[in-house]
Amino acid sequence: MATNGIEPTMPESDKNKATVEALYAKLALGHSDLVAKLLASDLEWWFHGPPGCQHMMRVLTGKSDYSAFPFHPRSITAIGDGYVIAEGWEGAQAYWVHVWTLKNGLITQLREYFNTWLTVREVSLPRWEVVRANQTLWQSQVGDRFDRSLPGLLLAI
Repeated sequence: MATNGIEPTMPESDKNKATVEALYAKLALGHSDLVAKLLASDLEWWFHGPPGCQHMMRVLTGKSDYSAFPFHPRSITAIGDGYVIAEGWEGAQAYWVHVWTLKNGLITQLREYFNTWLTVREVSLPRWEVVRANQTLWQSQVGDRFDRSLPGLLLAI
């Protein structure tokens, strides 16, 4: 196995998932210099949630320490060859989803959702295939962990 944990012969989706798993592991260890090597210099960022809850972007830009809001992904899922979705919750008041876009092994985009249910759907299929196919690729899976309603969003990729 390669020293970075990513085998050259792995499918692209597995490489991308391993990159995102490495990002969370390096953040937890406080290795921000190694995290920076996983990110494109022009990382694009989107956020949806309550004001003041842009926790991951604060960590990635150095405005906040990882310990201020430690992310513990409960699931990490590769979607196709370009997306990885991480989901987690910290107690009953904090539910988050990160949708990472990767190109050539680098993270180029982060979509950060906080206290928001998310459904990811494929929209690049020709219209006649969309009618036949179930195009939902991923959906928030927190089940009964929250006893309150949260806004829901549809992410089209």
